[in-house]
Amino acid sequence: MTSTSRVAIDVGGTFTDVVELLPATGEIRFDKVPTTPAQPTEGVLNAFGVTQAPLSDVTMFTHGTTLGLNALLTRTGARTAVIGTAGFRDVYLLGRTDRRTNYDITYRPPPALVERYDTFEVPERSLFDGSVHRPLDTDAARAVAATIAERGYDSVAVAFLHSYANPAHELRMREILAEVAPGVAVTLSHELSREYREYERTSTAVLDAYVKPIVRRYLERLESELRDGGFAGRFLMTRSGGGAMTASAAREQPVSLILSGPAGGVIGATAFSALIGEPNLITIDMGGTSLDASLVIDGEPVLHQGAEFEQLPINTPSLYIHTIGAGGGSIAWLDDAGALQVGPQSAGADPGPASYGRGGTVPTFTDAALAVGYLGSATPLGGRLTLDDALAAAALKPLAARLGITPLALARGIVRISTAKIMGAVRAITVEVGRDPKDFALLSFGGGGGLVAVDVARELSIPTVIVPPGQGAFSAFGMLLADVQHDFARTSVTPLSEFDAARLAAGYDAMVEEAHRALTGDGFAPDAQVLTRSVDVRYAGQEHTVTVPAPDDVDDVVGAIERAFTELHERQYGHTMTDPIEVTTLRLRATGVVAKPSLPRLPRRTSATPSPDGTRTVYVSEERPQVPYALYTREALLAGDELAGPAVIAEHTATTVIHSGDLLRVGDHGEMVIAVATEGRAADR
Repeated sequence: MTSTSRVAIDVGGTFTDVVELLPATGEIRFDKVPTTPAQPTEGVLNAFGVTQAPLSDVTMFTHGTTLGLNALLTRTGARTAVIGTAGFRDVYLLGRTDRRTNYDITYRPPPALVERYDTFEVPERSLFDGSVHRPLDTDAARAVAATIAERGYDSVAVAFLHSYANPAHELRMREILAEVAPGVAVTLSHELSREYREYERTSTAVLDAYVKPIVRRYLERLESELRDGGFAGRFLMTRSGGGAMTASAAREQPVSLILSGPAGGVIGATAFSALIGEPNLITIDMGGTSLDASLVIDGEPVLHQGAEFEQLPINTPSLYIHTIGAGGGSIAWLDDAGALQVGPQSAGADPGPASYGRGGTVPTFTDAALAVGYLGSATPLGGRLTLDDALAAAALKPLAARLGITPLALARGIVRISTAKIMGAVRAITVEVGRDPKDFALLSFGGGGGLVAVDVARELSIPTVIVPPGQGAFSAFGMLLADVQHDFARTSVTPLSEFDAARLAAGYDAMVEEAHRALTGDGFAPDAQVLTRSVDVRYAGQEHTVTVPAPDDVDDVVGAIERAFTELHERQYGHTMTDPIEVTTLRLRATGVVAKPSLPRLPRRTSATPSPDGTRTVYVSEERPQVPYALYTREALLAGDELAGPAVIAEHTATTVIHSGDLLRVGDHGEMVIAVATEGRAADR
């Protein structure tokens, strides 16, 4: 049998989503299996168990996991040491010493990943231009390595001053560690970031070292089990910057995976944006544990050159994604003042919401959605998990009694509070940074997105909600579209007036050679390799930069960069200045282009409009406790179909709810495009 199948698997907090592409027919299959937190590889193998093609017929497997992120959230990563330049031992623990919350006297920073006991220093010193001011003291380096071995550290981050300009001392330190402490995983800061700012570079190295042993063990075990099952194709991991990397590269640089969990959804949203002709999208991805909000502007995702995890900088390119604890498993509880709260705590996959019947007893968003009628017990989640109405009601009763309200009123309150939190996440990436939500369409996906998307859009005056096909596993679909990416950067603070075409080209020579070598090693032919150049530019004396495309095939390099910088600076900051301009960093993104699947077109209905399968009673309010909502099966809808709310549209991986006044139309590729009713027309909410 010819090997043609491609599979993407996204491990979430509650469910593991799987998408299978059969290029020979163009068929795309969506499915879900429960996540297995205690044995992460088991859930992935279970996901392969529901694919049509056997492992031996899978040519490409793209995988997304929150394993590293979860280790950081729970502070269960590796025992990590940090080695710095003598006199700079405390760079990591001191950080930038800024205060994010100036007027909160109760503020405490998140717990550090290491203590001062775990930090070490070695005499050495390179200067910003790469020259050696003080050679590496190899005897002192060996003594530090011996102490690290003696104390039993799992991992070590090496971050020497100005190693971005001259990495020789870091490379020699790795050799010494390999000799003296061979069992310790080593991260070198310059291999993750060839940029200035020693704290950010050190933080990135520490985060990488903290999760490296855990991610390595997971990937090594998964690769072994896949090989035993007959898999011989290409194994890719999604990365925080919106692309993919090979599993072998991910083992060495797992920091690139930390924020990769929701990246697949943004990749898919970007491709879907072009497919349906909607260049500006707000995306919300509501899974079992969290909700991720992001933007697609002019057909491109918003990218940051640096990200943060709990105020710890990660100096690698990352998609702009705002995450909150608002998922299907988010737990309802009362705070010290007796007010109802939802999340960020989650019931996760084990035991999960009470209605899953796996031992959960506390009320969650899923239980509330089931109680009010958004979800039903007649339609199993993922075709396998049947929700239990009685268990959901039993979980809601104690909390409702404490509040002195009915369980149904509590359930409605849980749904509304979750909706308000999601509105806040959308406002954070739009209103709070000067963007108007009305200028976007809302693309909703994830297992729970369709339950709240219309209400979120109405409250924020977003006119249109779009629900893609396979919404419950859409992030996994996006992973099928991910190209392999490598990002390179070189700090070179230079007045713009001193640049010309020759100097710009020379600055990229080493990076271009390294990029081609990396992509060729990943198996990409020269015609599948795309290199994209950009430069970080600022006014002299400024702290922060903006990134503009590096001009290509132009004689006036200075003028081209200045024009692009001036335009972007005015757009972002509202003004320009006459100060001198300087270039700080040259950047190169190397892309290995993979073949993209295309969504098949949905047939059009030639008969009458679709008829509902029945009705479902929805609790809207105490005054309207039993509102009939028409019930449809999404898989039975065809292109051009139109539905009027109130209605519930159930499908294999998720459910969508529309209310009175909302109008839904099915697009050519199966997308549901919902014209959101204004407040005056929306009676049932």
